[in-house]
Amino acid sequence: MTIVVVGAAIVADGRLLAAQRAEPPELAGGWEFPGGKVDEGESDEAALVRECQEELGVLVEIGERVGGEWPLGDDYVMRVWLASLVSGVPEAKEHLELRWLAPDELYDVPWLAADLPVVRAVEFMLREG
Repeated sequence: MTIVVVGAAIVADGRLLAAQRAEPPELAGGWEFPGGKVDEGESDEAALVRECQEELGVLVEIGERVGGEWPLGDDYVMRVWLASLVSGVPEAKEHLELRWLAPDELYDVPWLAADLPVVRAVEFMLREG
């Protein structure tokens, strides 16, 4: 059974929100898209809205999907959407730090290996407008 993880590529004023993982130890310090596992009976989009509320304290509007399914190891796949803030200011409730990255700063943080191809896809989408 494949476990689906959803991620939000939150963009505001042309900048992308990156989140630094606090755990587990093997991933701590790496940067990722906020999000998490989809619960049974929950749609991907509902899970993403819920995860952004839990992790960041914000309400987001889900936009265009970024690519297809991004592999996260043997039993996991990640699905990512562009998202915009509807209300709230992102807070690092479950992460070590949050950072807004301009297009020329996207690679200034050490992204987790699984997230890096998604960053490239988001970069292309941002540059294409």
